[in-house]
Amino acid sequence: MKKFNIRKVLDGLTAASSSSAAAAAQPGTPRENDVVQETLQSEHFQLCKTVRHGFPHQPSSMAFDPVQKILAIGTQTGALRLFGRAGVECYCQHESGAAVIQLQFLINEGALVSALADDSVHLWNLRQKIPAILHSLKFNRERITYCHLPFQSKWLYIGTERGNIHIVNVESFTLSGYVIMWNKAIELSTKTHPGPVVHISDNPMDEGKLLIGFECGVVVLWDLKCKKADCRYNYDEAIHSVAWHHEGKQFVCSHSDGTLTTWNIRVPAKPAQILTPHGKQPKDGKKPEPCKPILKVEYKTTRAGDPFMVLSGGLSYDTVGRRACLTVMHGKSTAVLEMDYPIVDFLTLCETPYPNDFQEPYAVVVLLEKDLVVIDLGQIGYPIFESPYPLSIHESPVTCCEYVADCPAEIIPALYSVGSRQKRQGYSKKEWPVSGGNWGQGNQSYPEIIITGFGFYLFVFKVMLQVLYKLKTVKVFERARGKEEKPNTDIVDEDPFAIQTLFWCPESRMLCVAGVSAHVIVYRFSKQELTTDVVQLLEVRMQCDFNDVDSPDPGGEQTPTLPTSAASCSPQETEPPNQLSIGSNSSEGPRDNIPCLQVRSSPLKQSPGYQVELVIQLVWVSGEPPQQITSLAVNSSYGLVVFGNSNGLAVVDYLQKTLLLNMGTSELYSPSDPCQRQPRSPRKPRQPSGGLCDSNDGSNNSEDRCKSPTSDAKDNAFSRSRSSSVTSIDRESRETISSFYFCESFPRKSESLVSPCLLVGTTQGSVMMLALCLPPGGDQRLQQPVSFSSCGTLVRLKGGILTMALLDATGTLLPPSYEQWYDPNASDEEKEKGRRRRPASPPSSQEGQDTQFTVLCSEKQAKVVAMPSHTCIYKHNITETSFVLRADVVQMAGAYCIACFCANGHIMTLSLPSLRPLLDVNYLPLTDMRIARTFCFSNLGQALYLTSPTEIQRITYSQETCDNLQEMLSELFTPVETPEAPNRGFFKGLFGGGAQSLDREDLFGETTAGKASRSLAQHIPGPGSMEGMKGAASGVVGDLARARIALDERGQKLGELEERTAAMMASAESFSKHAHDMMLKYKDKKWYQL
Repeated sequence: MKKFNIRKVLDGLTAASSSSAAAAAQPGTPRENDVVQETLQSEHFQLCKTVRHGFPHQPSSMAFDPVQKILAIGTQTGALRLFGRAGVECYCQHESGAAVIQLQFLINEGALVSALADDSVHLWNLRQKIPAILHSLKFNRERITYCHLPFQSKWLYIGTERGNIHIVNVESFTLSGYVIMWNKAIELSTKTHPGPVVHISDNPMDEGKLLIGFECGVVVLWDLKCKKADCRYNYDEAIHSVAWHHEGKQFVCSHSDGTLTTWNIRVPAKPAQILTPHGKQPKDGKKPEPCKPILKVEYKTTRAGDPFMVLSGGLSYDTVGRRACLTVMHGKSTAVLEMDYPIVDFLTLCETPYPNDFQEPYAVVVLLEKDLVVIDLGQIGYPIFESPYPLSIHESPVTCCEYVADCPAEIIPALYSVGSRQKRQGYSKKEWPVSGGNWGQGNQSYPEIIITGFGFYLFVFKVMLQVLYKLKTVKVFERARGKEEKPNTDIVDEDPFAIQTLFWCPESRMLCVAGVSAHVIVYRFSKQELTTDVVQLLEVRMQCDFNDVDSPDPGGEQTPTLPTSAASCSPQETEPPNQLSIGSNSSEGPRDNIPCLQVRSSPLKQSPGYQVELVIQLVWVSGEPPQQITSLAVNSSYGLVVFGNSNGLAVVDYLQKTLLLNMGTSELYSPSDPCQRQPRSPRKPRQPSGGLCDSNDGSNNSEDRCKSPTSDAKDNAFSRSRSSSVTSIDRESRETISSFYFCESFPRKSESLVSPCLLVGTTQGSVMMLALCLPPGGDQRLQQPVSFSSCGTLVRLKGGILTMALLDATGTLLPPSYEQWYDPNASDEEKEKGRRRRPASPPSSQEGQDTQFTVLCSEKQAKVVAMPSHTCIYKHNITETSFVLRADVVQMAGAYCIACFCANGHIMTLSLPSLRPLLDVNYLPLTDMRIARTFCFSNLGQALYLTSPTEIQRITYSQETCDNLQEMLSELFTPVETPEAPNRGFFKGLFGGGAQSLDREDLFGETTAGKASRSLAQHIPGPGSMEGMKGAASGVVGDLARARIALDERGQKLGELEERTAAMMASAESFSKHAHDMMLKYKDKKWYQL
């Protein structure tokens, strides 16, 4: 039977309706499908998550498999992150979203037990690339507080808040009838409840003895066979953790008063030693002063030296404000290691998984609230290991994000070469100890770069995240040295140095950054070190006059060319551009002509990498702060930077360090333009207020147009009485510049020659064009100015403009022209060799024929405009009830499309140029502004966003990538032989001094212990278990699915039988060989010679 695909039918209906609508709206317009053959279909698209990078947000627990070398971290939101070697990481999520309170590996079994705060226990299968839950057990009447799974045991001990201990079979996830009740564990004379169970562990040398720690300070050594307490150890302070000596004769407890008590198991009357590691010892022999609680202690022995005792907490109470510390006690030395963040948990990594052998610790993994640190115990000074994956995505909250897939290959080695010099020194020389798992076998290896804030990050082979380069923009400015010198925060309450938006050109390696304090920094990439004596500074005064807004002159004529004298509004025309204008900031008058941040005046040493070319700052105008920059673009071929805000736009020539254009949004419209906004506000002309002014292009005298609030008492009183709510409404209603796009197109209707242009989009849906007139190259480019001419409105859309692009007649993207990178600090000959401009687009158009298509996407709809006829040939309404947050024109399967992310969570793609809907998936509703701020699309079906302050979630909307996802993902479990058990020795085996084993199956099994109460816990088969698969195998194909499951079970059992048979044959052969050797050895000896 032929497969029926509803998406193809929808594609055909949508394409037919779209084409017919376009033809009806534009009579005589040729159908674009006849000219451009579109290859993208719905079958090319499918949405799925791929991998998550970064540090787990709000971590709560940790576990380590010493044989597989895999680290697991649980979070307070129910997430589970698993890490191995570089490039091996996995993300899982518990459906309930409850906090993970404890994790336990089934060592070298490819399984993990997780205990959650909702009193559920889950068994995860790690032998598959995407881990799944095999079994779940939900407790109904008791709260889980602690879990313990002995090495090579299938019985899990679970301690509860009531003080009881239940035992679970991890194979079937069923409860045993064997229960240790709290009233039987403590002494009968005790009148109070001992509190929750805070520790469970078996004696390393005797599996039949279980050590139970209660919160009140009571520790009980329980005999599992006799079902009674052997010994009880009482202490006045609450217990937080317990650790065994590997010989099983002593254990150490950490208490709430900062003390460590060491107990001999045969002397329960009093502790053998009481130690306060950070307490001040009084000279009169009194008890030391109490300290903060020691939250955890681990006691690890070595074969050749003193044991290690590692603990967290326990500092003295007089250390107020001191950072969290980890204490390492080894012999007579005590090292206190300060951490940057509070400690959540730590684990000591040892050479052996057997608890009854010398542990030989070699590292300590410390889980912090916002970082993961691994300390080398084998080197002097305890250095830390260098992490192969950057768990801390950013030093501060990410404010913007850009994602570039399939970028130029040479940019990655260039960034790596300069970024490698930034790495800190003093790391351990050993390899990263978390080294388990294997990489995926994906065949897609295109380079990808993420830019977050001021950090550059790289993905290699689709799974490996590596820091390439870090750039701190704050070095350009003077830092406040005292409380009185704090930076001006009148614009924003957040960090005044925070990055608002950025623009990066990978071909020319130009970087432009806009900050929240209304500043723009232009960077060039250089491989040579440079010392800048004075940072080049350009100040821009952007303002407006309400006379122009409220009372436009309808009879004016359009000025064909905007003169470069517009820069006269900048104070930099009368003084060198590298000096700050003084400005007025006295108590008698308002601030004027002063920036929000102070650029450093001392020489700036710039390392190889991105170096400051120019700093642009918007200044205060008549007591009002500058508006934040909302859009930014740079073009290396033209040598221009353009930025805009609610006042208008400004164009800066970063080669000549001059301001070329400074105009308001209303001045972009032609006076006769039908799209020009004519505000209906009845307000009379008055002096400007913050955020309610258009930029001054220099045509009128700024002193006459902008009056001081103190010049008119009446206006001043009105300004003071004006409510903040009205101000905010007016600010929102202002038309703001939202996007820019440099291109080479036809600026005016029916032109035949292309020329450099600038497309300008606004928040009210207008798209205007500015034509650029560039001087010749060489020295003339540095001497003659660039001129502009306004071409009026191209088209108008619903909602603010988000993205703009240009296609040629075949539907191929025409990217903005760029200049190939060259080192600005190199010699003139090398500069000329490296400087070459990208070839321009076709220079002419035949009369009456459109050769380009302008793609425009707003918050509500998308349009395609034919050039040079300036006719809209396709239009698509993306959403009516929501709005688009992010839109990008991306390459996909050799063609181009528009990818959109809406506030209602839908991800959509539209074909180009016909705007046929190809994908519409309800993926992720907007629950956090962080997602809206950081969501971005890239080529080849890739996208990402910050799902938490510390984690990057990558997704794909490519069907090919989804099909190959299993091959691309890494493997967590690899076959590794379990190390041999420690040798008991001849005398210990002869006299019974070795470890005592326990037949737990006979003790906890249903035959001996009986069945547990059904109301105590509920067993839930997981989706990855056979029961879950059987439950899912229903409907028409249920019988077939069950047959497949039975076949799989039979094959699995046959495989296990074959493995057991081979193991038995190998064991028999080994026994035969040893018996033969023993016979030859003692063949000719007498009985007294034995």
